[in-house]
Amino acid sequence: MEGSVFTPSLEGMKHIKSPEGEMLNKPFLDVCKLILPVLDKFGSAMSLVKSDVGGNISRLEKKYETDPAKYNHLYSMVKEEVDCKTATDSSSCTNGLLWLTRAMDFLVELFRNLLAHPDWTMTESCTDSYGKTLKKFHGWIASSAFTVALKLAPDRKKFMEVISGTGDVNADMEKFCSTFPPFLEENHKYLAKFGLDDMKA
Repeated sequence: MEGSVFTPSLEGMKHIKSPEGEMLNKPFLDVCKLILPVLDKFGSAMSLVKSDVGGNISRLEKKYETDPAKYNHLYSMVKEEVDCKTATDSSSCTNGLLWLTRAMDFLVELFRNLLAHPDWTMTESCTDSYGKTLKKFHGWIASSAFTVALKLAPDRKKFMEVISGTGDVNADMEKFCSTFPPFLEENHKYLAKFGLDDMKA
């Protein structure tokens, strides 16, 4: 692997916005997809997050593929569902985008913890990130399942070795943590305009 596990997503982020500054659907989903290999390296500790992220990406992709021109911009699907009053349905693309964004928030927070707290175990880093991001939106069952899964987090040193590849993984992780969050923030702001940013599981 050339570079670290973050290299492809860092490259992909350059294409998320159109020249006019609009969030583009496919490039955004592609970057989220490029993060999935990082989740693989966690093994069973992240299987819940991975299936959730994968499911939401494919839901949005399916919709995009029905009319790529119409859904070129990421928020076109949300706007359509808001107009049709289906945005709050559990199977809506709006709901998919919201949970995908939240899962990415969790990962960014986790990578920040790995950078800021070299003495923390993987489970500590994961649990802290979960508490700051997803936990408040999860019901008791989801929260319990998550807490159990995070105890299966891999050994930190092994994990860092696996994701390093040939790159400088700390530098790439830092870059990821500064470059990706503004896109996620934009998603939250757009959803909040319609009161859609605080839906719970």
